[in-house]
Amino acid sequence: MCFGRCVRCVGYKLLILALLCIVANTLLYFPNGETRYASEHHLSKYVECLHGILGGGLLVLIPAAVFIGLHNDDCCECFGHEGGGKSCAILSSVLAAFVGILGSGYCITISALGLSQGPYCFTHLERNWIYPFTDSSGGYLFEYNKWSECQEPQNIVQWNVTLFSILLVLGGIEFILCFIQIINGILGGLCGLCCSHEEAYVC
Repeated sequence: MCFGRCVRCVGYKLLILALLCIVANTLLYFPNGETRYASEHHLSKYVECLHGILGGGLLVLIPAAVFIGLHNDDCCECFGHEGGGKSCAILSSVLAAFVGILGSGYCITISALGLSQGPYCFTHLERNWIYPFTDSSGGYLFEYNKWSECQEPQNIVQWNVTLFSILLVLGGIEFILCFIQIINGILGGLCGLCCSHEEAYVC
C-alpha cells in the first residue's frame, strides 16, 4: 500500500472526529436543548472559546482535507518532476498534520480547563450566577452530592462534564493521529521509498 492511500485513511478518520467535535461543542451552547442561556450569556467562558468548533473542528478539517485529497498512489510526479510525488505528498501531509496538532491541542487544553473549573450556573446558596466549583480544582467531578448546588440550567453539571469529556477524548485521538502522521511522514522522507504491499505505514 503506497503512502497516499495510508494518509487518506487517516484523513477520513480525522474528518469524522472533527465533525463530532463540532457537534459536541455546539451542544454545549444549548444545555437541555434550550437557547436562552446562550443569548443571556449564562454559559461557562470555556464554552465560548469554540475549542471544539475551531480547534478540534475546523483546524483539524484542514489536514483531513489535505490527507483525503492526496493522489500519490504511484509515487510518480509532482510539479512536473518525475519521482517527486512522494516528496510532495510527505511535505504537504507533515505541514497539514502540524495544523491538526495545534487545533487538537487547543481542544484538549480548553476541555481540560472547562472540566477543572466546572459549569457556570445559578446556585441556591449564593442566589446568583457563579462558578461554584472553581476552587475544587476538578475535585467536584467525584463529589456527586455537590452537583445539586447548580439549580439552573437543570443538570448542567452532567451536561458539561459529559460534553467536555467527549471533546477531551476526541481531541486526544486527533492529536495522536496527527502526531503519528508527522512521524510517518518524516520516516517516509528519510527512507525515500514507497510502501510495498508487504510494508505499510501506520494507518
